[in-house]
Amino acid sequence: MLIQILLIGVSMDTFAVSIGKGLTVKKLRGLDALKTALWFGGFQALFPLLGYFAASTFSKYVTAVDHWIIFGLLALIGGNMVREAFEEDEENAKETPEFDWRHMLPLAVACSIDAFAVGVSFAFMTLNIWLSVVIIGITTDLFSAAGLYIGRVFGSRWQKPAQIAGGVVLILIGLKVLFEHLGFLG
Repeated sequence: MLIQILLIGVSMDTFAVSIGKGLTVKKLRGLDALKTALWFGGFQALFPLLGYFAASTFSKYVTAVDHWIIFGLLALIGGNMVREAFEEDEENAKETPEFDWRHMLPLAVACSIDAFAVGVSFAFMTLNIWLSVVIIGITTDLFSAAGLYIGRVFGSRWQKPAQIAGGVVLILIGLKVLFEHLGFLG
């Protein structure tokens, strides 16, 4: 389960956006990487927590179909990530090299909306939510800072593959949960 949380926490959305952000800067400062990591990691940790507590309130009513909910949410999020990977070029053209709150807040919220749905799916799993959000936050911090540097150094070559890989991983995790509940996996 820890590896699954880590893979979700990597958040390929924020990694891809960070690569796009890195493409816009001429000189990357350590402070810019820190700001990026804190914005994305903080929101990627906050939104699953919010989703978890919202769904926990209603979990007793849907436990008979929780595996279908988890699968549906993760497949939807993963499929959306794959679809967005092929629409990224237009979005990245609008990216700016600014790292202030007016530019980072909308990006952090937009990248974290899917994390709310992941938090909803967490409500139906047996896991420690606090450990999970810490892992998600730290992992996203690291990958968003790395994405910023990768974007600056290597360009957009890795952006689409990273987002596609993230989407596929989420779909596979959803399938694993579904197959375990249906008795196909031990």
